[in-house]
This record gives sequence, structure tokens and C-alpha cells, in this order.
Amino acid sequence: MKIEFISDVACPWCAVGLHALERALERMGGEIAVEIEFQPFELNPTMAPEGADAGDYLKAKYGMNDAQLAHNRGVLRERGAAVGFAFGERARVWNTFDAHRLLLWAGREGPAGSQRALKHALLQAYHGEGRNPGAPDVLLELAAAAGLDADRARELLASDALADEVREAEQFWQRAGIQSVPAVVIDRKHLISGGQPPEVFEQALRQIAAGTSA
Repeated sequence: MKIEFISDVACPWCAVGLHALERALERMGGEIAVEIEFQPFELNPTMAPEGADAGDYLKAKYGMNDAQLAHNRGVLRERGAAVGFAFGERARVWNTFDAHRLLLWAGREGPAGSQRALKHALLQAYHGEGRNPGAPDVLLELAAAAGLDADRARELLASDALADEVREAEQFWQRAGIQSVPAVVIDRKHLISGGQPPEVFEQALRQIAAGTSA
């Protein structure tokens, strides 16, 4: 079973969804052979490199007031804690395009598991620690920690390598009807939308697997 996890590093529900999906797979105990590939989606594609104040940006984008924003953040903290992810303070929203370039490269050229490790590191850096996932020094640090070649990562970030490929992938998923993330696509046939609880992922994956093997 191939799972394509379409998401953005800047998306808090993507952190919840990924951890919930992984908890579901753990509960299934390896019953199904699964390959996870991470696909790009930008919530803030026009965000400037210097970023924006997170509270101001989110309230303006989603039409929320202070109380609604605080409530949403509280819900996220609870849902994250339930699947093993601790949200910290995120003072700013950042551009994530270079993070997506690194993730695409990791999936294509990195050692086994490095794309997933990099995705986790990026989510932790931003949502857990409030660091800029678009800053070259942060990206290089996280790439090396994920087992990727730091020199090659530095060369990639200093160039426009894989920029067209990331944009093409984003456009592909948009044409396929993906308008919000996380979106979990199974074998290019089935869609599970949103940061679902582990039991929802587990039930859906079991049903899909049963239908596939029938």
C-alpha cells in the first residue's frame, strides 16, 4: 500500500495527522506493508522570506478573533498531545518552499527513511520550537540530522534545483481536487482528509486493504 501524505510544514493539523496516521499503523502491527511518501502543498505560497506575525496572519486569513484563535490553539494542543506531538509557541508564519525542495530531494536521493525523518524534524522545529523552517541554517541542520548529505543539501538550497518539480507536484494535487491538508491518498485511489484520530485512519486503512485483497 502506498500512502502519499500531502501537507505543508506550516500546517499544524498536518503534524497532528501524521502522528495519528503513524499511531494507526502501529496499532495495525505491520499487517499491511506500507510505503509513505510526502507530497508538497503550500498554505502560504506568497509568504515573504521574513514571514509574518502568526496571530495577526491567522486571524486575518480565517476571520478569527483573539478568543477563537486561542480556542483553536487549545484544541490543537490537546489533539497533538493525544498522538504524541507537543505544540510550542509559534510566533511567526514562514515561507516553506525550500523545505519542500529538500523533502522532494530526500525522497528521491536520500537514504531509506530520510524523507520521513526530515518531515518530522521540520514539523518539530516549527510547531514544537517556533523555528523558521525556511531558514537555510535550520534546513541544513535538520537535513544533516535526518541522515542527508549536508554538502549536497547546501548546494541544493543555494540553487533553484527541484523548484519546478515542487511546483508541478503542487499543481498536480490541486488539479486532482486537493484544496486543504493534510490529505492522505492511498494508492492514488482513496482519499482520507484532515487530521483524523488514529482510530479513523486505522478503520479506513483496514477497509481499503480488505477491498484491495478481495
